[in-house]
Amino acid sequence: MKRREIYSDLHCIPPVIVRVDGRSFKNALSRIGLEKPYDKRFASAMADAIEIFFRKSGLSPVFAYTFSDEISFLFRDISFEGRIEKIDSVIPSYISSALTLTLKPSEPISFDSRVIPVNDNDIAGYLAWRQDEAWRNCINSYAYYTLLSEGMEEKDAAAILKNKGASEMHELLFQRGINVSRVPKWQRRGIMVMRKEYHAKGYNPHLEEETVSVRKKVVQDWDIPLFKSPQGEDFLKKTL
Repeated sequence: MKRREIYSDLHCIPPVIVRVDGRSFKNALSRIGLEKPYDKRFASAMADAIEIFFRKSGLSPVFAYTFSDEISFLFRDISFEGRIEKIDSVIPSYISSALTLTLKPSEPISFDSRVIPVNDNDIAGYLAWRQDEAWRNCINSYAYYTLLSEGMEEKDAAAILKNKGASEMHELLFQRGINVSRVPKWQRRGIMVMRKEYHAKGYNPHLEEETVSVRKKVVQDWDIPLFKSPQGEDFLKKTL
């Protein structure tokens, strides 16, 4: 029966991006009492779950970019000999477990996963694309829940917003006193989790002298720039 495992020989070559997305999160998280359209408790739980992944999974992403219930990991070195079956099962299952530990939901949660082969020239464009999606998600979420707060039914709110562009939704919100361009940056631009180098002072008792060593720590950046801007381009060069 081994020959029926027809996908087990599919491999990928790094660098690759692995994007995981929450599955049916609206229903799974509806009973936790999260604020709408954004809840910092959920965003913090997502970022902390990614930190757990960096520290304890045994895998080594260069960075993770997250917004809403989506996470994109960049790998320059990939485990499991690049076996896609392994990558697409281990990574989302680990994140599901880590988020369960940090958020403590009342029912099981799950993520799906996809592997995206890239080269170095693709990475900045990919991140700019996902950050554009973060902005669309932000403005659509504020518009949707603003309409619901006015007593509109879900299906009616969704129908009204279906064919509206970002500028139209922005105007809809502005007329109601909401300037979505001034909501917290992490809602508009997402969050990055990465390893950063720092210098640690020590002492060598054999040489009887102070030492300085370079180490790395996992950090969360909730104040990232627009990736398409000059500042964002410089940020990505340093990160990559």
